[in-house]
Amino acid sequence: MPIRQLSETMINQIAAGEVIERPASVVKELVENALDAGASRVEIVTGGGGLSLIRVTDDGSGIPENELSLAVARHCTSKLSNDIHDIRSLGFRGEALPSIGSVARLSIRSRTESGDAAAEIGIDGGRVSAVKPAAANRGTTVEVRDLFFATPARLKFMKGERAESSATSDVVRRIAIAFPAVRFTLAGSDRSTLELPATSDTPEGRLARVAQVMGKDFPDNAIAIDAMRDGVHLAGHVSIPSYTRANALQQYAYVNGRPVRDKLIAGAIRGAFADVLPRDRHAVTVLFLTLDPATVDVNVHPAKADVRFRDPGLVRGLIVGAIREALAGAGIRAATTGAAGMMAAFRPGAAPYAHPGPTSGHRSYEAAYHASGSSGFDPSRSPHRPLDMGHGGAWPPRNGFAENEQAAFDTGPLASADARAGTAEPTEALLGMALGAARAQVHENYIVAQTRDSLIIVDQHAAHERLVYEALKNALHSRAVPSQMLLLPEIVDLPEEDAERLAMHSETLAKFGLGLERFGPGAVAVRETPSMLGETNVQQLVRDLADEIADNDTVETLKERLDKIAATMACHGSVRSGRLLKAEEMNALLRQMEATPGSGTCNHGRPTYIELKLADIERLFGRR
Repeated sequence: MPIRQLSETMINQIAAGEVIERPASVVKELVENALDAGASRVEIVTGGGGLSLIRVTDDGSGIPENELSLAVARHCTSKLSNDIHDIRSLGFRGEALPSIGSVARLSIRSRTESGDAAAEIGIDGGRVSAVKPAAANRGTTVEVRDLFFATPARLKFMKGERAESSATSDVVRRIAIAFPAVRFTLAGSDRSTLELPATSDTPEGRLARVAQVMGKDFPDNAIAIDAMRDGVHLAGHVSIPSYTRANALQQYAYVNGRPVRDKLIAGAIRGAFADVLPRDRHAVTVLFLTLDPATVDVNVHPAKADVRFRDPGLVRGLIVGAIREALAGAGIRAATTGAAGMMAAFRPGAAPYAHPGPTSGHRSYEAAYHASGSSGFDPSRSPHRPLDMGHGGAWPPRNGFAENEQAAFDTGPLASADARAGTAEPTEALLGMALGAARAQVHENYIVAQTRDSLIIVDQHAAHERLVYEALKNALHSRAVPSQMLLLPEIVDLPEEDAERLAMHSETLAKFGLGLERFGPGAVAVRETPSMLGETNVQQLVRDLADEIADNDTVETLKERLDKIAATMACHGSVRSGRLLKAEEMNALLRQMEATPGSGTCNHGRPTYIELKLADIERLFGRR
């Protein structure tokens, strides 16, 4: 078959296959154009999930009449200088408008600030119409109708209206976070209106915009991030460990103001939270990376969602280190949503809290304990004892009560006016602490504490498990990990570049107890392995390390394996459920929690305590 030149329409349709995947892609490209034009207001209207109508209106600088025909021509842009490595705008490829016009019916109406009137141009399936006069205010309106009518095969891959509308909403929210000073409106007959009023381009304004997008709960459950390393600045917010989501859709990342979905950033976030979250839960994050445009390549894919860093190890290390430092410095905090769920559970007729229970709406004590995953519970021991401050045997008789009076007292609605089981009045200093003063032990596993304005409920096993784990980790990483010498060195065959990377990190690996050295051009000899690993698959361990170093230039895999063993040891070595604690022991546990980073969750990511504000308790009883 002879080689021939493709038509311009065919070239644009091929390009559209990369740039325009679905209606949300169209909205992304048009909104980015509006922002590059300096818009302070962007209005989006959709119909039929965006397949029948997409209209984006802005108040930006507009397009001069004599440049409209260039605006819809391929590889024409006003945003790129002569240096491809100095990209400071969202768009720069000059492909979006001609690509959209090749698969849809596109019209552009625009007016500049100095223009006497607006002008309009249209493209119908790749056929460009002449520029004509039009009526419009300053700015640009781009209207896209019948998306993919010129490529019907693409329509078969579209999802339903609701799914396409949801994807469009996600794109608008993702962009809006990076531009808090711009007002965004998303409306149409196929959706409820989304309105994001402009705030300000200050830290407070940016957090207010984040709250608009991610919900008002996020700022109350977030920790600020601000770190700098070798010219790379990281800012934003991450959620506390007890505030999580079932997926990573609420992890937003920006590189020089550009929304990205980068595997390196996602992996760094996952690594930073590895110790404090369950495997099936994800942190909520908004992170902004600012660095020299010459050190990051945004020209990786036509959709511009992927980036490549010149020094990926630096970026990953900055993200992991900054998040872990922020978590350690944030002190102990419980998610506000935990109290909300607890409040809902207490209301008459409400669904049981966290786990399903009896149809009456009340959970049995046994069902609650088994659902919690705690060990050591014996329901026959004290299924109905309301409070226990460490007294063994029967509940101690009250002062001056006869035997029959004591029986009536124990079976009555209250065990005492203050229900403190004879403990001393807590000092004002203890009440002022973050977790307050211990007042009781409930069901031999939950510590009830009081602060000046709240009630704290602590899971003693989960809390002590975290404390033991952190102590083990500190001991593990403060000195070289003990290693065991192999009787015969294990030879691992690898590609030459992987062997070289491992050799470069040999000193770091030695600190974790893994001794290896080069063994020819394409192999390494392993002479020592960490004692904590016991009998391990050396071949698989070394290959996993080589893959991780190739991806991230780190040796986190080995560290994570050792930390996992430490977590298992902590789980078996901590205070078990069902153990009676004295008041002094409970208070000592609370003080240790306050001084230990990450103690708001256990090693498995479950919360170690719940805080219920006094105001919330008063609402339950109708006092507010």
